[in-house]
Amino acid sequence: MSLTKDFLRAGHWPTLLASFLYFDFCFAIWVLNGAMAPFISETYALTPAQKGFMISVPILAGALMRFPLGVLAQYIGRKNAALVEMGLIVAALCFGYVFVNSYDDVLAMGVLLGIAGASFGVALSLGSGWYPARYKGLAMGIAGAGNSGTVLAVLFAPPLAAKYGWQAVYGLAAFTMLLPMAVMALAAKEPPDIEKQTLREHTACLFEKDGWAFSLIYVVTFGGFIGLASFLPTYFYDQFKVSKIEAGQLTMLATLMGSAVRVVGGALSDRIGGVNTLTGVLALAAISLLLCGLAGGSLVLTTLLFMLCFAAFGAGNGALFQLVPLRWPLSTAVAGSMIGEVGALGGGFIPNAMGQSLQRSGTYLWGFVAIALLALAMLFMLRVVQIRWTRTWAERGGRARQVAPVVEQEPTSYQQA
Repeated sequence: MSLTKDFLRAGHWPTLLASFLYFDFCFAIWVLNGAMAPFISETYALTPAQKGFMISVPILAGALMRFPLGVLAQYIGRKNAALVEMGLIVAALCFGYVFVNSYDDVLAMGVLLGIAGASFGVALSLGSGWYPARYKGLAMGIAGAGNSGTVLAVLFAPPLAAKYGWQAVYGLAAFTMLLPMAVMALAAKEPPDIEKQTLREHTACLFEKDGWAFSLIYVVTFGGFIGLASFLPTYFYDQFKVSKIEAGQLTMLATLMGSAVRVVGGALSDRIGGVNTLTGVLALAAISLLLCGLAGGSLVLTTLLFMLCFAAFGAGNGALFQLVPLRWPLSTAVAGSMIGEVGALGGGFIPNAMGQSLQRSGTYLWGFVAIALLALAMLFMLRVVQIRWTRTWAERGGRARQVAPVVEQEPTSYQQA
């Protein structure tokens, strides 16, 4: 109880709540096409490859929009950037409700839904901006638990689509965005942890080894989460012949686990270090992914394994973003957006890999194998780069230093010149 009181007093909890709701509802919109994929694929008689591509479009579009929104937030403020983004999402959903009438229209709508996927870096930086270093991991974990928006999408969108038609879900979703917009406008305050910097300084993390190391690890933890969360309704529907609504409910069990454990991953990383936590979750993710591919004949076992896999993804997301503000204390929003952008691009690989695996080999197994091998490769890289991390800007295991040095960038060619 004393830890909870200390945490609440250490920062501005209404801003943290607003950040959570903002990310939660944006995330729900971002995966909306994935939640409705069984309905859409049935309407247009899509091939496995077409299904995978359709599901990947919002993920890829959202990834590409993250960094520009992070840069914008540095100039107009994270709160204002969030409000602008949510307004654009409402307009995009209204467009979808009125104009989506073909598979090509669905792909175009997927690009517009990507606007919602841009919220990540801004939401986490806004939510944690009022908190000191010792609570950054927990604060980012709470804000990042907004990826539970996946649960909202897969739980509510299929029943609504079954009753009113899947196109009507776009219009209904537009009204849901009014709640986080109101809370953000009335409750949130712009954090003080910002420093005026040039655009070159903002984007310096793009030219650093650490930035790309973080991004590639995030391809597995977050890319795995968003990619599989979007694809699971299709997987359950095709693999086990359950109803569209049941496919959403089964997906909800897995994604809920990943969202809840993200907070645990951030808090655990504050205690034992983000590097230690990431080491464990990457190994667990690789093992559980392989077992998911091998358990394709059992619905119960597959669901339990997906829950374990998503728990690993969620804890890994929390762990990685415990490390981000330690490495980039003055430009967390932009660094987080860049890392999130590459990670989400990796998420776009997963639905395509699964669709191609089924279409070319008649089984999803090789899609799972590909993702598991990627997780093992990132685990090896982590164990190599953590040696330098713990010598320069983090304590052993990836814990925060008592007096953390400001380490923003490595020397680059243009700086040496």
